[in-house]
Amino acid sequence: MIIRAMDSQLRWLSFLLFLLIALLSLLPSLRLLTEAFVNMSFTTSSPLSEVLRSERTWRALQHSFYTSGLATLIAVALGSGFAFVVSLTNIRRRALWVFCFMLPMMIPPQVTALSWLQLFGPASPLLNTFGLAPALGSSNPMYSPEGIALLLGIQSAPLVFLALRTQLINLPQDMIEAARMARASHLRIWIDIIVPLCRSAMVAGAALAFVSSLGNFGIPAMLGIPINYLVLPTLIYQQMAGFGDDVLSEIAGLSMIIALLVLAGMLLQQWLQQRSQYALIGHTTQSISFNLKKARAPVEIVLGGILCFILVIPLLSLIISSFVPALGMPLNGETFTLNAYIEMLSKQGSTARAFSNSVFLALAASLTLMLVCLPLGYLLMRLPMRLRSVIASLIEVPYAIPGIVLAIAFILLFARPLPFIEVSLYGTLTIIFLAYLSCFLSVCLKPIMSAMSQLDASLEEAAQLAGAKPLQRLFHIVLPLTAPAFFAGGLLVLLISINELTVSALLWSAGNETLGVLIFNLDEGGDSVLASAISVLIVLLVASLMALLSLLAPRLPKGIIPWHD
Repeated sequence: MIIRAMDSQLRWLSFLLFLLIALLSLLPSLRLLTEAFVNMSFTTSSPLSEVLRSERTWRALQHSFYTSGLATLIAVALGSGFAFVVSLTNIRRRALWVFCFMLPMMIPPQVTALSWLQLFGPASPLLNTFGLAPALGSSNPMYSPEGIALLLGIQSAPLVFLALRTQLINLPQDMIEAARMARASHLRIWIDIIVPLCRSAMVAGAALAFVSSLGNFGIPAMLGIPINYLVLPTLIYQQMAGFGDDVLSEIAGLSMIIALLVLAGMLLQQWLQQRSQYALIGHTTQSISFNLKKARAPVEIVLGGILCFILVIPLLSLIISSFVPALGMPLNGETFTLNAYIEMLSKQGSTARAFSNSVFLALAASLTLMLVCLPLGYLLMRLPMRLRSVIASLIEVPYAIPGIVLAIAFILLFARPLPFIEVSLYGTLTIIFLAYLSCFLSVCLKPIMSAMSQLDASLEEAAQLAGAKPLQRLFHIVLPLTAPAFFAGGLLVLLISINELTVSALLWSAGNETLGVLIFNLDEGGDSVLASAISVLIVLLVASLMALLSLLAPRLPKGIIPWHD
C-alpha cells in the first residue's frame, strides 16, 4: 500500500512545486491565447483577421505542409527500414548501428543544414578537393523545398525508429514460430503478422515526424530564407523584425496556427492508434530474430552506405570546410589551415561569449530541473492516477509545442517590466533560462518518475514505521535508488539545451547569444568557415555526452536512454 498522507513537512513544498508548474506550463500558454483571441473579430482592425487574410500566411502554411509531409515520408522510409533490420535480424554490432542512426537527431538542426550546404554546390570544399564541384554559378540543390524536406526527414527519422523499435522488441516469439511451422516465408510473416501488429507504432512515429518537422526552425531558416521560401516558423521570425502596434498580436495569431496544427496532429495520431490497435494475449521474453545467413554482410553494407550518406559524408564535408581559408577552395597541403579554430578560440569574443552563455544556461537548467524534478516526481507518484496524468500532460505542453511558439509566449509574458519590482527580463539570459525550464521540465521528469515507479513501496513503509519524515525518506531511500535516472535526466537536458536554437532564436539579444544562434548568424553573415569550425566542436560535444549517457544506460530502467535497449 502506497502511503498517501503528507505531513506539514511536504505541504509547503507541494504548494511551491505546483505553483512552479502553473508558472512554467500554464501561464505562457494562457498569455499566448489571450493575445491571440482577446481582440478576436473579423473586422479590418483585428490582428487575427489580418493574419488569416494575409497571402503570406497561407503561402507559408502551404510550404509547411509540403515540406513536413515530404519529410514525413522520408522519415518513415528511413526510420522503419532501420527499425525492422536492426530489431528483427541478427546483424552484428547492433548498439553501434542504433547510436549512429540516433546521432542526426541529437545534432542541432542548424549544424545539419550547414554540413549539407558545404557538401553540395560550386563552393563545396569537399567536391573541390576531389575535382567534382559543379561549374561556378551553379545553384546549390539544398536551397530548395526538397532540400529542406530531405534534412527534416533525416532529423525526424530517429523518431519513427524509436516508436517502431519499441513495438518490435516486444512482439511475441510464439506467433512467429507458429507461422514458421506452417512454412510461411519471411516475407509473408512480415506482411501478415509484423506489419499489422506494428501499424499503430508506425502511425505514431509518422505523426511525431510530421509535428517535429512542422515546428523545426533551424533547417528552414538556413535553407529557405536565402531563397525567400518561408514556412510558418520562419515567417514568425521575419515578422518579429517588423514594427507597429499589432505586430505581437499578429505573431501570436501565427503561433496559435502552428500550435493548433500540432495539437491536431497529436489528436489524429491518438485516433489512428486506437483504430489500428491490436491486443496481444501474452508473449515470451525472447525477442524475434531472423537469421540473414549469407545476406547479413550485404545488408550491413547497405546500412553502412545509408549512414555514410546521411551522417558521415556531410560531417566530413563540415570538417574539411573548417580547415580551408575560404569556401570554394580544395583541401590540400597548401590550403590546410587552422585559422578558423585559432580565431574561434583566441580572437572571437563572440564565440567565447556564446559558449559560456550556452554552457551556463544548459548547466543551470539541468541542475535546477534535477533539484525540482526529484521532489516533484516523489509527490506526483503519491497522487491518484487520473490527477497525476492531468498534471503530467500539463507539464508536457511546453515541450510538445514548437519552440518558436514557446518563445513568442515568453516574449508576450515578459515584454513589459515585472510588476512591483519594475525589472525587465526581455533581452536577458534570464528569459532564455526560464524558457528552458518550461520546455525541458518533462525531459528531466520522465526518467525520474520511470525509476520511482519501479521502487518497492515496502521500503518507504518500513522507514515510516521507524519514524522517518517524508523528506528523510526522499533523500535517504528514494534518491540513492533512483540516482542513475536522476543524473540521466539532467544529462538529457544538458545534451538538448546546450545547442538549442528554436527557442533562443527569438529571445537572444546582443551579448546574450547562444552557440545555436551564433552558428546561424555567422552563416547568415557569410562567415561559413568559422561557423563550420564551431559546428565541428559542437558535434564532438554532442557525441561525447551521448557516449557518457550510454555508459550510464546499464544502470537505468529500460527506455530512459533512447538509443539503448
